[in-house]
Amino acid sequence: MGRRVLSASIKHETNTFSKLLTGLDAYRSRGLHLGDAIAPVYLGTNSEVAAHFDAAAENGWDMVPVIAANAVPSGKVTREAWEYLSGELLAAVDDTYDGILLALHGAMVTEVDEDGEGALLQAIRDKAGPDVPICVSLDLHANVTEEMAQNASGLFSFRTYPHIDTYATGKRAAEALQAAMEGETAPHCLVARRPQIDGANHGRSQDGPMIGLLRRCKEHGAEGRIVDVSVNGGFPWADIEWAGPSVTVTYDNDKDGAADRAREIAESMMDTVWEERANVTIKHLQVGEAMDRIKAAGSGDKPIVLADFSDNPGGGSYGDNPTLLAGMIEADLQGAVFGTIADPEAVIACQRAGVRGTVKIPLGGKIDPDFVPPLRVTGEVVAISEGGFTYEGPMATGMRNTMGPTVVLRIGGIDVIVTTNRLQVLDLAIFRSQGIDPEEKQIVAVKSAHHFRGAFGPIAREVLLVDALGLATPSLKSLHYENVRRPVWPLDME
Repeated sequence: MGRRVLSASIKHETNTFSKLLTGLDAYRSRGLHLGDAIAPVYLGTNSEVAAHFDAAAENGWDMVPVIAANAVPSGKVTREAWEYLSGELLAAVDDTYDGILLALHGAMVTEVDEDGEGALLQAIRDKAGPDVPICVSLDLHANVTEEMAQNASGLFSFRTYPHIDTYATGKRAAEALQAAMEGETAPHCLVARRPQIDGANHGRSQDGPMIGLLRRCKEHGAEGRIVDVSVNGGFPWADIEWAGPSVTVTYDNDKDGAADRAREIAESMMDTVWEERANVTIKHLQVGEAMDRIKAAGSGDKPIVLADFSDNPGGGSYGDNPTLLAGMIEADLQGAVFGTIADPEAVIACQRAGVRGTVKIPLGGKIDPDFVPPLRVTGEVVAISEGGFTYEGPMATGMRNTMGPTVVLRIGGIDVIVTTNRLQVLDLAIFRSQGIDPEEKQIVAVKSAHHFRGAFGPIAREVLLVDALGLATPSLKSLHYENVRRPVWPLDME
């Protein structure tokens, strides 16, 4: 019998400015699987959980998969949802495991605790005991807290944004767990941060300060006393005390001087994050500016990709803000596609009209009309579907997802994908599932901040990022923070 390992994943990136609470239905609509139902969903995919299964096969573990749960980023996780999710996991934890392998996000806020992962790790540690190694993979945008670092044996964050190294990160955590269970290392973890809620170019790994920081992660990780070094860009749309960038170092506590060296590395790298805090390599345009740029560019053999950064559901925005769409309609853009706008009521109205039917409806702006009102539109229904698709691009490759009942509504020269579920548009398959080839369009609008670049970057003639005043706006001073530590950059310091 091999070593007994518990595997679990509970994820959420919480935008505390959202009024849309995250309940169990939100998890069920994206993915909530227990026990034996986990493997068929994840095996062969670019995911951390897939790496857990492969590591178990390679090392001969007796692995117990408990739960794999993920919900689209939104507001706080409800007490009911959290008690169910954490309860399923904690009920399986005891002192009989040789190791515990977790895939978490690192920016979960619940109605119970602003540090969801810290509270979960503390509860797991209490049940498993002080000596069981617990290795945890995290999103690059984790808000790492002291409680997380103290209760995990090792924290291992993504190193790419877009996050195309999810499987590889799961394997890093699994390899460290195996070494710990074999007695080769005694991993411990620490974290460093500065008075900032944003920085490190928001984690963009293609340019800016992250290039040098990631190089240092690799160099320091090769030191004999160091197991892993991770840089976290943080998630600034969480109004919690310890939001912001951090550096975590996992070190071998059996090696002399390892803890001191780990602290030295973490603080030195955070000095760089602080010094480079204003180094941002992208520009956000207002809607009118973006329309002017498109008009000036004319037609081409590849599409211009418009990214609605601030209403990105992947950052917890509502995904139903029609501000950018209104600008595109007013500019009379032709050969354009807009993906997506979440509006279950509009989907039902279009379904009733049927394909080739005409509707006059309020579109979007229904989750919080006081934040942004609906847009009155007239359009022709050109497609109706159940909204299922499989990710084809470099992120989440092979994973199934669903937009829920979905329609394509043609408004002038713009095909608008209207969905029941909220989701970030990061894969060409979202358009192709609706009979639309984005490569044949002149303009492709997506609700995404950066993840879209993995799939859409290669087909784009130009990429324009638009701040349409959603909940994930880069203008952090426009948000009302109450709980974050103060003073903090950029709220209190230039």
